[in-house]
Parts: sequence; C-alpha cells; structure tokens
Amino acid sequence: MDGCFKYKINNIPVLYEDDCLLIVDKPPGLLTIPAPGNKQPTLTDILNRGVKNGGVSYRLHPCHRLDKDTSGLIVYAKGKSIQKRMMELFKGKKIKKIYVAFVQGRLSQDKGQISYPIQGQSALTEYRIIETRKDFSVLEVMPLTGRKNQIRIHFNTIGHPVVGEKKFAFRRDYQLRANRLCLHAKALEFTHPAVKKTVSVISELSTGMKNFLEKH
Repeated sequence: MDGCFKYKINNIPVLYEDDCLLIVDKPPGLLTIPAPGNKQPTLTDILNRGVKNGGVSYRLHPCHRLDKDTSGLIVYAKGKSIQKRMMELFKGKKIKKIYVAFVQGRLSQDKGQISYPIQGQSALTEYRIIETRKDFSVLEVMPLTGRKNQIRIHFNTIGHPVVGEKKFAFRRDYQLRANRLCLHAKALEFTHPAVKKTVSVISELSTGMKNFLEKH
C-alpha cells in the first residue's frame, strides 16, 4: 500500500486495517505506551479513546514501539491473542522494517552494516545512502535486530548521529540542528499471522522532515 491514509482516529492516520490489525502513522512527540513520570496521553490512549467513541467492542494493543520522537508506522492488534502472534513475528525477525534517517555528516561508504552490542545483546543494522547533502546524509536504514534505540545508538557509535539527536549525542557538537529527531519508520512488510497474506505498508515522510529537506 502507498502512504495514503484510509481515515483518521482522533487525528491519527490509519494506513491499513483488517479484522485483526490496524496500522497507523504515528506523529513525532507521542509515546506509544506510558513511561514513568510522563502524564501526557500516549498514542495507545488516543487510539483506544477514538475507537471506544466509535462504538467498537475491542481494544487496540501495540505490537511494538517507536521512540517518542520517531514518526511512522506502528502495528496495533484488535485483541490480545493476535497481539501475541504479531509480537512473536517481531521477536523472530520475520517483519521487514525500513526507516528513513537523516544523519550528521557524510558516510564513507554508500552502504554498509553496523554491528555493535546494545546492553550486552548483539545488534545489527544495515543502511544505504539515498542522498548526500552538504552537512548530512539521507539514509534508508534496516534494523535486523530490534534493540531499544538501536538506530540512534548505532549511528552515534560510528560518529554520525541522527540529526536532532539529543539523548545519545551532544547537540552542541554539531552545527546542523533540527527541532525534532529526523527518524521515520517508513515501511513494514510481513506475512499476516491469521490469514497468511503478505501485508506491505508504506508511510510518506513526515511533514517536519520534508520541511527540513526543503530548507537544507
């Protein structure tokens, strides 16, 4: 599917829906689920409030997470049993994930892999350069493992942090600034656990990142 949304739930675009799953396009600045000390509504809260107001009987359960400042695709299950099956697909590395990232500087190779452990666990990320600008590179990134903050940690490790990064890099060390983290979950592809068909969904680059490209 392309990035055109079918409809919105409380202003959150829905890009795919069937009897079991819902795939939405998360804006930056929203947590997927609650975090300690954060009292703001989460994406899950907003969606479940919306479907409840629509009169449905099910609750939506996230099958994975995105960082608060990352935009893009998140899969929700309409019930606990399908959530468990989807989470098993993520854990078993059976879901193809593609991100778009703007990273500081110019990389020495057009494509490559980053293998660096995170919290004592192996982690592997593939990337290829889509475009090189004066002060940053536009990448397509494929995390082959699913460690927390993997993309952000890996590119900071090789000296090319994601533009807008402030958790794993000092912003003062880089002249190029952005008012958000320039990381977007662009595409997902997997075999549907219930009906066994291939599901492929693509999200257009978020407005903030499009605007950043226009200005730089």
